[in-house]
Amino acid sequence: MGITIVGLGPGDGRLMTRQAWETLTNSPEVWLRTAKHPAVDDLPAELTLHSFDHLYEAEAEFETVYNTITEKLIELGSEEDVVYAVPGHPHVGESTVTRLQSAAAQHGVDLTFVAGLSFVEPCLTAAGVDGMDGLQVHDALDVASLFYPAVNADFPVLIGQVYSRLVASDLKEVLMAVYPPEHPVVLMHGAGSENELVERVMLYEIDHSEATSYLTSLYVPPVAEKSDMSAFADAIAVLRSPDGCPWDIKQTPQSMRDGFLEEMAEVLDAIDREDWDNLQEELGDLLLHITMQAQMAAEEELFTLSDVIGGIYAKIIRRHPHVWGTKSVDGADDVVLNWDEIKAQEKAAKGLPEPLFESVFDGIQNILPALAQSQKIQKRVRKVGFDWQDIEGVYDKLLEEVDEVRSAESPEHEAEEIGDLLFVTVNLAKWLGVDAEIALREANLKFEKRFREVERLAFERQLDLLEQDEAKLIELWNEAKAFLK
Repeated sequence: MGITIVGLGPGDGRLMTRQAWETLTNSPEVWLRTAKHPAVDDLPAELTLHSFDHLYEAEAEFETVYNTITEKLIELGSEEDVVYAVPGHPHVGESTVTRLQSAAAQHGVDLTFVAGLSFVEPCLTAAGVDGMDGLQVHDALDVASLFYPAVNADFPVLIGQVYSRLVASDLKEVLMAVYPPEHPVVLMHGAGSENELVERVMLYEIDHSEATSYLTSLYVPPVAEKSDMSAFADAIAVLRSPDGCPWDIKQTPQSMRDGFLEEMAEVLDAIDREDWDNLQEELGDLLLHITMQAQMAAEEELFTLSDVIGGIYAKIIRRHPHVWGTKSVDGADDVVLNWDEIKAQEKAAKGLPEPLFESVFDGIQNILPALAQSQKIQKRVRKVGFDWQDIEGVYDKLLEEVDEVRSAESPEHEAEEIGDLLFVTVNLAKWLGVDAEIALREANLKFEKRFREVERLAFERQLDLLEQDEAKLIELWNEAKAFLK
């Protein structure tokens, strides 16, 4: 007793293997996952066929359909020999087969496989491409269920079971996270059959085809320019190789530090200016530094880029149980509390030695910009109750600090009091719910825009700013403000 799983091939009876034909025609009865397949019409009329198509109409979820099919076949296979026929090849995109393998092992049911031509080969022929060129094969439903496609756009992708225009629409939206809307693709309907139809369209058009059916597949060629992280990591490794770039070979983790800080600053500047083209470039420069650091670590066998990505991926999943788990949260504050709690659990799990006491300053980096560091410090001390009872106390302290700056008796004293004034200003920003670092950056940017306009006005009127009196400078400033508004 057992189950023989037969591949029907991708099209009509002509594409069925001889072994599959003989197995099917010599069986008294055959169970079909679906009778909606061209090869079924070519089977002998006297053959007794059973289809599971009714389950697709009765159940709302494919998971339920596949589980029901598996349970029925295991029940039959435990008592008699059963022939089960599936489209294509049993091991290409057949969810029921993977379930059967697991269930059969548990119930002691023997499985025998009769290979069939999969949808892949006729699709490659229809698209006119070589399948050995790094081809990736995916199920349309699997890809469409993601927010970001698990594909490498530097290599070709073949996506099967694009069985409706609705699926094609969902698939398109996901793929456009990686490919441009105008990326050329190939829609193939009934590949390998007499009614084969090949449509070469743009990605954004794949849900427009009237020919889309359960025999539709999509071929997506690679992008013109390399864009996957693996290609970029390889390029950095080449730069660091013995035959690479002398400058890159010479670098160390320490020598790259200043450049890393500079690139972070340029990223922030692009964000402040809402210069999105420049932001794209600057993020690339920052990614170069991250990848270079990982490559240097890999050369010393410390860790790899995969370790970095895998570590942060696991941390994101672990620290968001309200997204990937069963934890419930009530707003962003709850998320922060959960985050801190999980961090504490992670620290305990690592078995790190406990300090004599925990300081609120632990983990605040001295390398942070002064305003950002001040914000972190004041948020931390507020958690332990070290703050004014209300905002009026902050305003009073601010005025007090201004008076102390005015009465300072030396340059050193002035610098100290200015520091205190700035510290209290950051505290006021916290009370008002304002990010002081961002507020000052935006104030800097606003001032720069206005002063550039002052410079433009002076240039047009052939005025030397150094020769203008205060009244004229204020006049130019107000004119610039009014123009920019």
